[in-house]
Order: sequence, then C-alpha cells, then structure tokens
Amino acid sequence: MRVLLTGGAGFIGSNLVYYILSHRIDWEVINVDALTYAGNLENLKACETNPKYHFVHADITDTAKMRDVFEEYRPDAVMHLAAESHVDRSVFDPLIFVRTNVLGTQVLLDEFRRLGGDGRFLQVSTDEVYGTLGATGYFTEVTPLSPNSPYSASKAGSDFLVRAAHETHKMDTIITRCSNNYGPYQFPEKLIPLMIANAVEGKPLPVYGKGLNVRDWLFVEDHCAALATVLEKGRSGEVYNIGGNNERKNIDIVRMILKELKAPDSLIRFVEDRPGHDLRYAIDASKIERELGWSPRHTFEEALPLTIRWYLDHLDWVSRVKSGEYLKYYDLQYGKRLKE
Repeated sequence: MRVLLTGGAGFIGSNLVYYILSHRIDWEVINVDALTYAGNLENLKACETNPKYHFVHADITDTAKMRDVFEEYRPDAVMHLAAESHVDRSVFDPLIFVRTNVLGTQVLLDEFRRLGGDGRFLQVSTDEVYGTLGATGYFTEVTPLSPNSPYSASKAGSDFLVRAAHETHKMDTIITRCSNNYGPYQFPEKLIPLMIANAVEGKPLPVYGKGLNVRDWLFVEDHCAALATVLEKGRSGEVYNIGGNNERKNIDIVRMILKELKAPDSLIRFVEDRPGHDLRYAIDASKIERELGWSPRHTFEEALPLTIRWYLDHLDWVSRVKSGEYLKYYDLQYGKRLKE
C-alpha cells in the first residue's frame, strides 16, 4: 500500500514514519511536509535512504502543488497529520491555524477525490475539539464538539470537512481523536520536553495557573500503532478515540520529571494561566479496543522515564531545536525552506 502522510517531519509524523517502515514492511510512505518551524528533517535522517520512503517539500494549502503530488504518487491512502497545533500560538495568531488546518484539509480531500475517491482518508484529530470536562466523565465519539481555542476550533472545522466528504461524496474517511502525546522528537515548546530541558539546565519550570489542568497522556508509539490499525481495519465514516489511560494533573507530571532527574521542586514557577485553558480532558477509548483490538501497551510509569532518557541522550538535538540550528538541515540537503 502506498500511503501519503502529511506532516511527517513533525513529532507524531516522524514517529509514525518510523513505525510504518518498521512494522508495515509492504507499505510505502510519501511524506509531505511544508517544514514550518515544527518540521525537522533531522528527525528522519535514519530513513532517508530507505527505498520505501519519499519526502516531498510542499504546503498542503498549495492546490497546484498538491495536485502534482497526487498525480505523481497516486496514493492508496492518506494519513493526514499536518497541522498547526500549539494552542498558545493559536491564541495570538489564529489565521495561520485556519489556513493550514481548515483550508489545507479541504485541498487534500479535493485532490484525493480527483484520483477516483476510492482510497481511504484518515484524519488525525485531537480530543481538544470536545472542549473541557468537569471532575468526572469522559469524551466518547458522540460527545458534541465544543472547542475553546482557535487551534481546537480549526481542528473541529477540518473534522467537519472530512465528515462532509464522506456524507456528500461517499469518500472512505475515518477520523481519530487522540489525547496528549509524549515521546521522542516532540518540539520543546510542549509541556514534557520543555520541563525536561529546563530542569536539565537548572532553569525555572513555568506551570500555568496552579497546575491543576488534567490531561490523558498517550505514548506516541502507542498512538502510531493505533493509527496503522485504524487505517487497516477501521469502519468507513467512523470516529475512533485514542487514549492512553493515563489521566494526570500537569503539576504531578512536572514533579515526576523533577524526581526522575533528581532536581528540586523549587524550580517550579506558577505563571498566569492561558486564556481559555480547558480544565480537563479524558478519553473513553473503549470503541477502538472493542472493534479493532487496540489498546495502549505502555503505562505512564513505564514510558515517561523512557522519554526522559531519550531527551537526555539527545541533548544535542534539543539544543539545535532551541537555537534554530535544525532549520539549516533542509537548506544543506535540499535547498531553501518554503517558510522561515
């Protein structure tokens, strides 16, 4: 099977590329990425010479370019991960989120349908489209969408476009909504890698509010396994929630990281809360387990130390990302990036 994977130079995308090449040896991957600030081709150095891996430098909102890509590679399936995803950035610059997440999704749907419309389109979304929960309860696949940030609103919009393509054009589409991911190659603006990097350097660890916001944490390798399973076995037109069964307060995660690194809690700095910061997310992932037989293999107690160890072993990677040095990798290998 030939899979066009968007956003493959990002955190989840690069992990998914490696997972597919290691666990689905009869699949071919075409990685389409615009290489915005979060796209890092250094993540994929180990597979650059793999004959079943192809990289295309393209913006998914560029209709003409995407038409050329679909015509050249004629994929059997699309795994759509490309997105602007950092909530803080969306608060201050929402337009780029609408452009990439909404317009880009429609371009992909249109160009894939032009090929005949019989391939499968997997939309990788987020539990943030559901809004926020109180102290109890869980998001299910039929929970009404109630996004509270420009980021989650743009993802909800793209989900609706994918649903519309299924209902209107009978395209074979599936939507997945995952909880917070963590693991190797995550851009260090996100909670876990940021806390690790700051703790290693002895810098303050900024925690929003009182750190009481709750998230369900999913190890990225488990997420990749779920996505491959859904693409193979999922029912057309369905939504599947993907969760890690690891519900934690942010402050508890920060303290676990400090304990693992033998760093003092005095590094914690509580800062002004983010506007519209959802209190709690929690996923009911029983549907994917019941229908497709997937469940997470890693507990948080197992995978968080693995994640910390990866960052400790790759402090040079963290340094290049934080300094911006990683941006030069594409320039040296291919030429000028699309976006600075």
